[in-house]
Amino acid sequence: MSGPAERVHAALRARGATLAVAESLTGGLLAARLVEVPGASLTFRGSVTAYATDLKASVLGVDEGLLAVRGAVHPVVARQMADGVRRLLGADYALATTGVAGPDPQDGQPVGTVHLGLATPSGTLVASPLLSGDRATIRQDSVTAALDLLLAHLAAGGPSR
Repeated sequence: MSGPAERVHAALRARGATLAVAESLTGGLLAARLVEVPGASLTFRGSVTAYATDLKASVLGVDEGLLAVRGAVHPVVARQMADGVRRLLGADYALATTGVAGPDPQDGQPVGTVHLGLATPSGTLVASPLLSGDRATIRQDSVTAALDLLLAHLAAGGPSR
């Protein structure tokens, strides 16, 4: 059986759609998982790894005031990251990851706090799973959760373009 990255590419190909990603928490792991799939270039536009908070604003267009008041670990930050990378890279869909992998809390948020943004042709939504485990596990589980979020949207018949 194919994994979530293979299923994402197949679903996007079936719709003639493309994907971009913006990563903080996952630091490039989501993009790496996507490009492991042969033929990924047919649907994957690219990624921005905006690990530093200031890059979320300057590159992805996340509101500086929001970042100053709430920090980078916030659902609206995930939403704005997804919207920004979708626009920046000209994709139909975009995923964004932000959160706390540990070992220490960040921005007043506990380890395992994760926010995933999904920008679609019809709007943007956020999922906020609370994950557990060590740093590597939280990052890997965030990648899987992001792919599953997109797959669930596509399976539910979300608009293609």
